[in-house]
Amino acid sequence: MKPETLKELLEKIGNVRIAIIGDFCLDAYWFVDESKREISIETGKPTTPVSIQKYSLGGAGNVASNLASLGAGQIWALGVTGRDPFASEMISLMESAGINTDYLLTQETSWSTHVYIKPHIGETEQSRIDFGNFNRLSEETAVSLLASLEKVSKEASLVIINQQVLSGIHTPFFRKKLVDVISSLPEKIFIADSRNFMEDYTGAYRKMNDSEAARLCGIAKQPGEIISRNEVLEFASQLNLRFGKPVFITRGGNGSVVAGENGITEVPGLMIISPTDTVGAGDSYLAGAAATLAAGYSLETSALLGTYTAGVTVQKLYQTGTASPEEIIAIGSSPDFSYNPDIASDIRHAEYHGGTEIEIIKKPDEKLKVKYAVFDNDGTISALREGWEHIMAPMMIKAILGEKYSEAPLSLYARVKNAVNEMIDKTTGVQTLKQMQMLIKLVRDFGCVDEKDILDEAGYKLIYNKELLAMVREREEKLKEGEISVDDLTIKGSVAFLHALYNRGVKLFLTSGTDEEDVKHEAAVLAYDHLFEGRIYGATGRIDTEAKKVVLDRLLDSLGTEESSAIVTFGDGPVEIRETRKRGGVTVGVASNEIRRYGLNITKRTRLIKAGADLIIPDFSQYEKLLQLLNIR
Repeated sequence: MKPETLKELLEKIGNVRIAIIGDFCLDAYWFVDESKREISIETGKPTTPVSIQKYSLGGAGNVASNLASLGAGQIWALGVTGRDPFASEMISLMESAGINTDYLLTQETSWSTHVYIKPHIGETEQSRIDFGNFNRLSEETAVSLLASLEKVSKEASLVIINQQVLSGIHTPFFRKKLVDVISSLPEKIFIADSRNFMEDYTGAYRKMNDSEAARLCGIAKQPGEIISRNEVLEFASQLNLRFGKPVFITRGGNGSVVAGENGITEVPGLMIISPTDTVGAGDSYLAGAAATLAAGYSLETSALLGTYTAGVTVQKLYQTGTASPEEIIAIGSSPDFSYNPDIASDIRHAEYHGGTEIEIIKKPDEKLKVKYAVFDNDGTISALREGWEHIMAPMMIKAILGEKYSEAPLSLYARVKNAVNEMIDKTTGVQTLKQMQMLIKLVRDFGCVDEKDILDEAGYKLIYNKELLAMVREREEKLKEGEISVDDLTIKGSVAFLHALYNRGVKLFLTSGTDEEDVKHEAAVLAYDHLFEGRIYGATGRIDTEAKKVVLDRLLDSLGTEESSAIVTFGDGPVEIRETRKRGGVTVGVASNEIRRYGLNITKRTRLIKAGADLIIPDFSQYEKLLQLLNIR
């Protein structure tokens, strides 16, 4: 979707009117401070002092909150609360978000507002306290609620049906009468998201996750069990046929599948390098998709906006986040998709080119005419910096723990280590300054270092570079003394491949997230800098300038987008692969084992396929076959 199209869509969402009928809940976070604990005079037992309390909308309320953040013109909340203080808090939160609560009914007896109280001691959540588990909806309340729905539906662009809990509004009587309302308005879109009664909402679109889809198709899946792409496609086909209405099936980070009258469409997930929290992601997806449908767009476009909305909210930690139009534009103007997740995660699906180790994800066009080749440096050609992550990880752990480094409990040390390793794994190929910017966020999140002692990204990069360059210079000295050779410091066949391209008239470009002067120096040390004829680019010290993007943009500006297919990019990190894929070039993922300098690194293979690689090679030892496949004569 073009940025201007996305902006136009979001502007149209400002005119939609959406009704949500469902289980409105309240999430309560109570933070206990045991320093004020005392012994109760009445019971002789210790008290539980709460220092901070926070409340947010859950269930149908979270969907409504997401719609409000997206800028929907009118949102009606249709549900039931009890006569209790929590109802007042819920209504206050809704009204402050601009949600109409005129049809949020109060049942005087046998009903408590659905509340989930989550006490925390430190960072640890204690046993949850739930309200509403014993609710019984009266037929009188059900009839009133459905009468409200009939009234609002005539004005609404679309109606969302939310079913969150078994003790909510969706009794057998209510479900039967709700279907009557749906059938009385055949031109109106109703979309249901139900944990327990998905079969019952005849006439409605359905939104579900892949596990729910499997269950509806009679297949039991264990929690966390992987559900393949082919299975989901089959589920979508079956359920669309069974229900006679469109079906949205989400697959977590693997995207979603939509089935409707035009067949089945797959929408890829987003590649997100920052830490994520998936709580509420399904509600965000539903809000984005429903708002887009209400604005008159296709199922496919609706699924795409649902993906963008969820992509924003999962990056908001320790909260049930929402997404604003500005945030949607930021993530959707140049989205980083995650491609071919099933092939990436299961090497058994790999297909190879004619008895070689060259894995084909998408075969290059036989008429391809490569004029320009863009290379990442570290890990693609050079192994001078092999082991950089083993320098970066300890440095980051020390930065996060600060003075607590030596005495920190093992559990805290392990959490910090896992967070650092995950961040490094996701950001391979990103310029160092951006990695250090993400380090600063981790330092603040863990809270072990006083704000005054936190460095900026340049300060942390200086510490890291000092340790890294000491290792690099030692290897350079060994090369100079003849103790090791260029072959010991480059990926197998890479230099010979550069010469082969150069001799065939292909113009070469070298890019890196490493500082530009260091890239030029190291290419000279390894004696291949002349092959690039001055076209060597690296980090410039500006965090908003990504060398790999700059090179590709310059190329396309000079060539015109019609010749983008003349570019082939080789890299072992997702950035260069992803950016080339966006621009229509050919992508070769180099899943190199930097320690041995030949052979496949399975972790890199997975990462590169998801970034959009057309081909995967372990090294350049079969470069003659690679030249043939790329039609380079």
